[in-house]
Amino acid sequence: MEELVIIGYGAAGFASLIKANELGIKPVLIGYGPIGGTCVNFGCVPSKKMLNVGELYAKYRKHLNTDIYPQFFDTFKEKDDLVNEMRKIKYENVLSSYDVTLIEGKAYFISQRKIKVNEKIIEAKKFIIATGSSPKIPNIKGIKEVKYWTNVEALNPDRKIDSLVILGGGPLGLEFAQMYKRLGVDVAILEYMPLLLPNWEPEISLEVRKILEKEGISVITNVNVKEIKKNGEAKTIVTNKGEIEADEILIATGRSPNTDLNLESAGVLLNENKGIKVDDELRTSNNDIFAAGDVIGNKMLESLAGKQGSIAAENAINNAHKKIDMLSVPQVVFIQPNVAMVGLTESEASKNQKIDTRLIKMSDVPKANILGEDEGFIKMIINKEDRRILGVHLVSENGAEVINEAALAIKMRASIDDIVDTIHVFPTMGESIRLAALSFTNDIKKMSCCI
Repeated sequence: MEELVIIGYGAAGFASLIKANELGIKPVLIGYGPIGGTCVNFGCVPSKKMLNVGELYAKYRKHLNTDIYPQFFDTFKEKDDLVNEMRKIKYENVLSSYDVTLIEGKAYFISQRKIKVNEKIIEAKKFIIATGSSPKIPNIKGIKEVKYWTNVEALNPDRKIDSLVILGGGPLGLEFAQMYKRLGVDVAILEYMPLLLPNWEPEISLEVRKILEKEGISVITNVNVKEIKKNGEAKTIVTNKGEIEADEILIATGRSPNTDLNLESAGVLLNENKGIKVDDELRTSNNDIFAAGDVIGNKMLESLAGKQGSIAAENAINNAHKKIDMLSVPQVVFIQPNVAMVGLTESEASKNQKIDTRLIKMSDVPKANILGEDEGFIKMIINKEDRRILGVHLVSENGAEVINEAALAIKMRASIDDIVDTIHVFPTMGESIRLAALSFTNDIKKMSCCI
């Protein structure tokens, strides 16, 4: 009998493997598809590389006043080279550094302690399920008959296109919209809800729409897609607001947890998101089976998946009773300027406590003016009584870097006084956190740079 079996070799699975070795356990690692999972192959790494190239060319066009765009297929080739390198360095080479039995194949539970993979039956004391997620495809008339893109095809196009319609105005949809627009493609976003990023602060949603539309991206909300039809080489999308035609359609309507493991045989239940139901210690309804990462169906973030994988392994092996502070988990949409948040929204925070909020514009941040990138703002939410920071929401150049300090502040349950009393480097975008904290007690427009 094995001590530990880890199903899935993406971010969560690898974190589980590393922690297991640290605790003296040689696990069995089972994976299906490219090693490294979604993040390095079809997610974070390739998409952020493509966004970075687009950002560079956008700055060239802005500052050099020239109509220059990246070469379509050359850019994707550059992305492929990075993905291959990162997969080798961060996954294949890393794997050789640890004591593990690797099995490539698809695993299914046949009982509460046994799985079957490649016709081989493996029994174990503990399991960690880290099988990730896949694109969620909506039930739209004609969609099965019309070829469409998911993030996988959009990162590996087989032809150059001139127009793209994206179904979904969430993080994935927005990133691909700006990515393709900056490749010289006409882009339209169709969102079912009244706002883009519907689960974020409404100020964020409105600012993001303004930024995307300024860049020439069409944004249509309150859209009900009724049918998709093939029209020669193009596609026609029939909606409650009329028809729109494009060379290609990208489905960006969310992701579904990969739970096709015959979980019923293991006594593992699903939650309301159709992911694996876990408690605060990542234990499933079967006490000997844990889950980590996207398969839980909650926040689907690479960094969170890695932390969950490590925690799941420690709890499975040592019954350590460790938990993750979900309040301090940051989220970022890597459009330019970045969109980021951590903690509670104003609506969530005001439900059971007295709060205060401030919003300062990036045009009041010296470094934003130095960079010539002063779009956006930072909104901070605090508890009115003890001045603890409850939430930070921002649209900002380099916002993905800035939000980390806010995450630490919430993790440490810091107050605005703690932030103000901490000297920040001038000039930096990170200084915006301190300026937001200062704005609760001062008019920052009447303050010099050195305060």
